[in-house]
Amino acid sequence: MALLSNASSATFPFLRDHLQISDSDLSKQMAALEKAGYVSVAKTGRGRGATTSYRITRAGKAAYARHRKALTAILGGS
Repeated sequence: MALLSNASSATFPFLRDHLQISDSDLSKQMAALEKAGYVSVAKTGRGRGATTSYRITRAGKAAYARHRKALTAILGGS
């Protein structure tokens, strides 16, 4: 969510490489975020040339902001 909150969108390979996680782990996490309404998914092309991109939704931005606020409170920040 941190990566998506600072970008208009991000591709599957970009997220996978920057997060250094497996394809299956990223796929599972993104499916859960999509189901929660926190990200939207766009697929272009077919076969080997296909690209999957993700974009944070308004609900996702709000949830991420709440999460950051809660973490800051736990860590004793203002």
